[in-house]
Amino acid sequence: MNIILIGPPGAGKGTQARILVEERGMEQLSTGDMLREAKDSGTEMGNKVADVMARGDLVTDDIVIGLIREKLTGSSGNGFIFDGFPRTLKQADALGELLKEVGQTLDKVVELRVEDETLVKRITARSTCGDCGEVYNDITKPIPADGKCTKCGGTEFKRRSDDNAESLRTRLMAYYKQTAPLIGYYYHSGDHCRVDGLGEISEIKDAIAEKLDS
Repeated sequence: MNIILIGPPGAGKGTQARILVEERGMEQLSTGDMLREAKDSGTEMGNKVADVMARGDLVTDDIVIGLIREKLTGSSGNGFIFDGFPRTLKQADALGELLKEVGQTLDKVVELRVEDETLVKRITARSTCGDCGEVYNDITKPIPADGKCTKCGGTEFKRRSDDNAESLRTRLMAYYKQTAPLIGYYYHSGDHCRVDGLGEISEIKDAIAEKLDS
């Protein structure tokens, strides 16, 4: 099963993707992770990525699609979670063509829906483990009292410099302009489903599982 997780920054896509990886053996395809991995790989595509990044240029859609093609053709068979791609209608078209080319399908597009003001409160309270990236929140999932990450035991935690109300509103505007049209795109194709992104992590996990298994 191949799925896309879509939603504004702070909606919980990364957290739910990690759960799907752990429980279903799926592979998370994060654009940022793929670019970093490719840059250090020494492959032909990796060298292209390294050259573009060294010049400070934006990585083109063609390069990202090329990286995704490499992942799809080396699939373990448990499916992929697309995280951070596609972001635009042009990228959605390109991904659809690629899936057809390699004989795979897009099975579900799961939209995590959270109101803007809730996102602001959630993001400004967010921190991550500096070792494993586990996400914590002052309100819903505070750092343990012993100061140790529940996943890896790390003791260093950090907050993103742009995890503030002003920066988040700017990121939300970019999301609504560029990425939100994808909701209509995938709704029209019949792949779209919506999950309430509020509530406990386990509740959201169960709601996603119900959509995927229906």
